[in-house]
Amino acid sequence: MSSSEVRQTDRLHGLDALRAAALLLGVVLHASMSYFPVTIWIVPDTDNSPAAAVLFFAIHLFRMTSFFLIAGLFAHMMLGRRGTFGFIKDRMIRIAGPLAAFWTPVLAAIIAGLIWMAAIRNGGTIPTDGPPPPPLTVATFPLTHLWFLYVLLILYAGMLILRAPFAMLDRNGAWGRFVDRVTGVLIGPWTPVVLAAPLALAFWLAPNWTPFFGIPTPDTGLVPNPVALTAFGTAFGLGFLLDRRRDLLNRIERLWPLFTVVALGVGAAALVMAGGPVPDLAPVTAPNLKAPLAAVMALAIFASTFAVLSLALRFASGYSAARRYLADASYWIYIVHLPLVIVGQILVVNQTWPWFVKLGVVIGGTTAVSLLTYELLVRHTFVGRWLNGRRVPWRRQPRPALAPAE
Repeated sequence: MSSSEVRQTDRLHGLDALRAAALLLGVVLHASMSYFPVTIWIVPDTDNSPAAAVLFFAIHLFRMTSFFLIAGLFAHMMLGRRGTFGFIKDRMIRIAGPLAAFWTPVLAAIIAGLIWMAAIRNGGTIPTDGPPPPPLTVATFPLTHLWFLYVLLILYAGMLILRAPFAMLDRNGAWGRFVDRVTGVLIGPWTPVVLAAPLALAFWLAPNWTPFFGIPTPDTGLVPNPVALTAFGTAFGLGFLLDRRRDLLNRIERLWPLFTVVALGVGAAALVMAGGPVPDLAPVTAPNLKAPLAAVMALAIFASTFAVLSLALRFASGYSAARRYLADASYWIYIVHLPLVIVGQILVVNQTWPWFVKLGVVIGGTTAVSLLTYELLVRHTFVGRWLNGRRVPWRRQPRPALAPAE
């Protein structure tokens, strides 16, 4: 019997670990952007390498689709435990609440970093002749890296609306059994191909699509772009259905060698077709180039998503205190990491160290500060209960044993 089968009703440690990894890799992803061989970031560094672009590309392929797939599975799990109103209350507290509370200070810190970097480029003084900021509209609203919380809320709302009529009308469970059978047919070696089809079409239809960046990040504007909604909605929906068929996680786990080999092969092909380690970041427009690029990139995204999912189920399904701690801390780390990354990049930008040393310092410093603040300000306080649903009490000294009666 496999590890997945043993823990059907236990905490899904492998998925917890993968969700944490998806958030923590955001630190690596954003830190690497300073060291691209082409300028794409607010803190460009003259010490750079094509390897940084490859690192970014590999992480960006699977990170958020994996996150949303797991989010869909956990959404169905919570909905079953708490009911519709309990689910809505929890999501408003733990998703909408942090988005509302942290968006302003995070944006202010990012803007401060932009001003600091502009002053460095201007010889130490803040330039006064820069262009005015764009007007704040529905299309320009800066969600920053907290966009994933906003998209989660949209997907939760869509899920509840789509589910409502079936939940009301399917009194004998016939529709649910049909959906479960369809989900069973969907899961197999062919799953990445099936899921890639709508995403490939969305890529092909998207104007100004830059293949190297894959799914365009919906971090600007209150209406997410169609490509992101297609990719993340597909992943979320499949995760929602998988919680109804936990037995299929075992099938995914067994396919880890195939998914891994396919992901590496198709991912490498996607990188080459997107321009390689020194990419051309111009949007692709020629139909004869865009169609194959869209197909390969979509397949690479979902092949890599199922590769990391199967690897997590195979190798991280056991309990680990360290992984559990990082899983709890990952939400806080992701919320606060981007301003810290920018500060770290600015502090090392004029150093003559190799790019990979700078990258390591930025990642290490950001992680250390984030973990320290998590331990001191979050884990053992009401903030921990707010973000993670529980507050871990400070370690208490054991009470002395009572002396035996004489």
